[in-house]
Parts: sequence; C-alpha cells; structure tokens
Amino acid sequence: MSLATPHGDKLKALILNGKLPVGDQERIKQAIQRYDEWVSAIRNITGNFNKIIEKSVALLNEYRKFIDLEVIFDSPDDFLYRQKGQLKLDNTVVEEFIPYLVFKIFPELIDSFYLGPQSCFSALYFTSTLRTAHGLPGMRIRVKDQDFAIAKKLYIKTSFDPSFNQGSETVDTHIGYISAECKTNLDKTMFQEASATAHDVKTGIPGAKYLLLCEWLDMTPITTTGTDIDEVLLLRKSKRLSSQISSNFSTRAGRQASRSAYERYLIAHPFAPDVFARFIEHIKAFVENRDPNEEDVLSKGYF
Repeated sequence: MSLATPHGDKLKALILNGKLPVGDQERIKQAIQRYDEWVSAIRNITGNFNKIIEKSVALLNEYRKFIDLEVIFDSPDDFLYRQKGQLKLDNTVVEEFIPYLVFKIFPELIDSFYLGPQSCFSALYFTSTLRTAHGLPGMRIRVKDQDFAIAKKLYIKTSFDPSFNQGSETVDTHIGYISAECKTNLDKTMFQEASATAHDVKTGIPGAKYLLLCEWLDMTPITTTGTDIDEVLLLRKSKRLSSQISSNFSTRAGRQASRSAYERYLIAHPFAPDVFARFIEHIKAFVENRDPNEEDVLSKGYF
C-alpha cells in the first residue's frame, strides 16, 4: 500500500525548519515517533465495517489530541501555536487519515485509483485564434487542489491533424470522481469558496461527488440546496471554541492557565465515528453504482 503522507511530511519538514525553537526540537522528534506508531496501528486494524470505523476513529482522536495538546499547546515557546496556519500540523492529520480509512474499507480501489490529496481537472479551454489556428489548438487545463480525492490519471491529446502527425499537444491530469475539502474551522467565506469549487468540478465532471468536511463550525448553517456541494460533514459535531477564550492561547501563560478547560473541550467534542461512517457511505454508493439492469427496471418500475 502506497498512500500520500501529508502530515508525516509536515512533521519531517518542521524538524529541519531553522525557525523551530530549540526547546521544540525534541518535542517534534517525539511526535515523529508517535506518528509512525499511529500509522502502523491504523494499518494493522482488522474487522468488519463498523469495527474498522470505530477503531480507526479512536486512534485518530488519541493521536490528534496528542498533537493539539501535548505538542502544540504545551510548547514552552509560542512558535508552534502562532504558526499553526502555516505549519499545518493539526489539519493535515485528517487529510492523511481519510485515505487510510478509505483503503481499509475499499482496498480494491488502490489497484485502479489514486487515494489522497491531488490536483484534479476542473476545466479545459483553448487559446488559439482565427489567425493562429493553423498551428496548435493551444490546449490549456485548469486544475484544483483537493485535500482528498478518489482520482484516476487522465491523458489528453489534441491536434488539428486527425493523424496527430502534423503537431499535437498532450497534457496529463487527474479526474477526481469523489473530491473532499477538509477545513479545521468552516466559516461563510470558506463555504462560498467551496461552492464555487464544487461548481467547477461538476461542470467538468458532471458525475463527480463533492463533499465538504470540517472539524468545527464557525458559521450559521446554510443549506447546500442550490450549490454543487453534495453534503457538509461536521466531523466533531460542534461549533468553534469562542474567540474570547482562544485569544488567550497565543501566549505560554495564557495556555497554561486554560489548559484544563481546553483539554475538557477536546475530550467533550471528539471526532464522531458515525460522521466518518456517513462519509464512507457516500463512497460506497459510488463504488456499488452500476448501470441499471433491464429486468430490475421492469420489476421495480423506475430507474
């Protein structure tokens, strides 16, 4: 099994970051060791659908709490907390977890599809004009980085010559049949951006599915009706911690004073197994989808 390791890559890059405080270097080395143990534990999970979900999400909760609390929050320096958005130590945990979970339940997908973060096709256009149409079509494609995709490699070749001997252009990309964007905190601006991305994806691939995943809700819920987002999944089933509280976390003293409350908050709002199960059901519906059988259609009366 070969899957992308966005979180592991961030940890290994951080240990080489010259801006990492000396006091945090041993902390990150320990995190890398703990990461390796976490990945190994997920790989070794066995059981039926429900057991895989239950055990996998339990490991996710344990490891993510370690990263959030013991690595970032407990740091004697402010670098790790203040640079969370740039370092992406926390949100890449989910990005790496999802492909492992999907693979455990649908191992056959890895034989034909890519699972994980990927730039996927969203549009095709041509730059040639009436004056330049004697040359090449000027094929261009637009792609969108997806935090998770079940995708397949695609090669596109164009030419004005039917034999392709008088000049041609070739590009390669991926078709994302199922795409998911992962957010730590989902606000209204992010929702609108995801709606635009979902529209681009489904304009290029009408049969694709687009899901929006977030840990914490930071907006009043908006219906996805009228958008191309298939569903928004709230992984922790909770709203974001109040900014009046989290504003104290940017300093060591503030974090020490709030540690117990922050730990209770994380424990009270873990990643929910049933939400991940719903995510898997979306994929299952695609995997099991097939062209209608005539006898089935006639017996049911619809298709």
